[in-house]
Amino acid sequence: MGVRAQHSGDGRRPERGKAQRVLDKSGRDCKTVLLIKTMEEAMNIDRRQLALPVLAIGLLGMVPAFAAAEEDAVAKSLEAFRAAQFAANAEILATLCAAELSYSHSDGRVEDKAAFIANATNGKSKWLALTYEDPKIRVVGDAAIVRFHWIGESEAVADGKKSATNLHILMNWQKQGADWKLLSRASTKL
Repeated sequence: MGVRAQHSGDGRRPERGKAQRVLDKSGRDCKTVLLIKTMEEAMNIDRRQLALPVLAIGLLGMVPAFAAAEEDAVAKSLEAFRAAQFAANAEILATLCAAELSYSHSDGRVEDKAAFIANATNGKSKWLALTYEDPKIRVVGDAAIVRFHWIGESEAVADGKKSATNLHILMNWQKQGADWKLLSRASTKL
């Protein structure tokens, strides 16, 4: 005794995914079943359908590499800034600072770009040592958040008096064109 799915009167196959009556050879209703797609039909995927997911997976793999490259670029700018500060090099400091710079000192003074560069390079003191320890860099779009431990020793030129600084620093860098520029800096005494 065979069974067959009832076809519509127009000769089409029954719709998949819908309940269908199943009749025996004599035309009696045996049961109602749900017809589903075969595995072969469900897995029929062409190359175009695979292209977007494969491309997306490839791009996701590039995001960490891109972020790492940007973090490296910020790290290079940070080291160039430290070296320019140590050498009191106004020209290099000017290229590394954004025009909108807000530079805050641990004593509460806030300087714009011109005041910061003038005071950092006025020759009243010189750095004997300046270290940026354990920098942490996080790039977020065209901004970078940088934190580190500042340890420095300077000497006043007038009287040779030495002073030490031990600070926690927060810097915000902004990507302007192809370059990272220091936008703001804040410090806290440790």
